Amino acid sequence: MAVAFIQEFKIVDGDTSTTNYDAIGEKLGRTPPPGLIVHSAGFDTDAGVFRIFDVWESSDAANRFLEEKVQPIVDEMRSTSSDPSQFRPPDRQATYELHDEIH
Repeated sequence: MAVAFIQEFKIVDGDTSTTNYDAIGEKLGRTPPPGLIVHSAGFDTDAGVFRIFDVWESSDAANRFLEEKVQPIVDEMRSTSSDPSQFRPPDRQATYELHDEIH
């Protein structure tokens, strides 16, 4: 069964830039990783967050992508940044099985 994966980052001081997200995306490239069904990201200003919402074939595929691809990029960017605090972890991260999906 497919799973949803979300990350939410609180909007701090009205900052709605996507500099870090875009830089990470550029390093990852535009080729979908194995197991990804759909990826989306955007601001939910009513909730005060930038939200990443993905649908994956399995939680293993999502976790593997995060651990093997995303986290090394974040670690590298944090280590070379003049302000490492810009690379804070998500305020919320969750994975859950989907009851239904339509393609």
